[in-house]
Amino acid sequence: MNPEVLSLIKMAGLFVFLIIMLLVLRKPLNLTMSISCVIVIFLFQLPMDKILPAVQTGLIGTNTIRSILVLYFITFLQRMMEKRKQLSGCQDAMNGLFNNRRINASVVPFLLGCLPAASTVILCGPIVRDAIGDNLGTSEKAACTSFFRHISEAFLPTYTNIFIAISLTQGRVTVASFVIAMLPVVLVLFASGWFVYLRKVPKDTGMVIDQSKGVYLKQLAASIWPIVVAIGIVLITGAMDLPFEVPVWAAVLVVVVLNVFISKFSFAEIAPFFKTAFEGKLMLNTIAVMVFSQLLSASGVVDLLPKYFGMLPIPMWLVFALLFFVGPLMGGSMAILVLCVPMMLTTWPDGSILSVFILCMSMTYVIMQIAPTHICLTLCAEDYKITLGDLIPKVFPMVAVSTVFIFAYFFVLRAMGL
Repeated sequence: MNPEVLSLIKMAGLFVFLIIMLLVLRKPLNLTMSISCVIVIFLFQLPMDKILPAVQTGLIGTNTIRSILVLYFITFLQRMMEKRKQLSGCQDAMNGLFNNRRINASVVPFLLGCLPAASTVILCGPIVRDAIGDNLGTSEKAACTSFFRHISEAFLPTYTNIFIAISLTQGRVTVASFVIAMLPVVLVLFASGWFVYLRKVPKDTGMVIDQSKGVYLKQLAASIWPIVVAIGIVLITGAMDLPFEVPVWAAVLVVVVLNVFISKFSFAEIAPFFKTAFEGKLMLNTIAVMVFSQLLSASGVVDLLPKYFGMLPIPMWLVFALLFFVGPLMGGSMAILVLCVPMMLTTWPDGSILSVFILCMSMTYVIMQIAPTHICLTLCAEDYKITLGDLIPKVFPMVAVSTVFIFAYFFVLRAMGL
């Protein structure tokens, strides 16, 4: 058998193993990922000169360290906001402004999700739980938390993957054209979540509105300013031509320090947070996923996808959609972007590529919402005390509804010559 075909078969088998372990047997992620790392090494017969650098990068690489730091500081900030009842204050303010549980459970996670950090989902959990109450089951509430928190990740160029993908188009897709073209997709993502789950949640919060809108706006600002400032630091510094990058963890750390003085924390109050913000299990899960991703990339199997998908008797736009759908499962979304966006330019050398670019980026987005290796899903499941086997099947209906629209929208854009 062709060695390349055999590698693809091995890859398919590995993901069947992942699905069985995580969704059927409901084994812990760190255990599953650890076993999978060993399987990758033996399946693809990786030599030591590939294993050691991959493991090292997964354990102490820049992305891993940044992820751990962001997780720690976000959790620290959450403890501070809970101590000052800022999260519950946000809920009360939104009730006063809209008196709508569905808005609280969808718009607030979306806004918090503008902060490009996986652990932001932890901040969204308490707000969604309070908004939905007992109207949905625990797994359904977790699914709503994860799904609405990630909508901003579909189109905001503050996310590294999107910014890099747009830059790889060499000006044939601009930030402005991408964001504007993605707005209908964003609206459908909201509508999908509302149709599948939130329509079951009563709108009225039962709160008696006894203050003016201005009072509630001030309360909202006082409640969520830490997140707004952190997002602002990331956005503003990202737009400036600075000789250095301000990482998300640094932005959150600045906010933590500011909050100490603005909210007048004593050392005795924050001292316990230094320990409780260290979520050992979540950090181990993060490291396990990072090591697995690096070993998988070292196997080179992702590089084989374009060659063999290109042999399928289907239109090229569908080939690219499949590449962007399957690729992130195997090597992360970044690998498939770097590999396939330049190929997209050569496949359509003339005319607009906006329609196929929107389709492909949307495919990458939707598959990551149900990918077992997506670290945000793990954080959300841990926060709700459920397994990925409980969470992913509940997210799937929202993803399915959205995907149907995305393909219909692609044909509309294509008919417009975009």
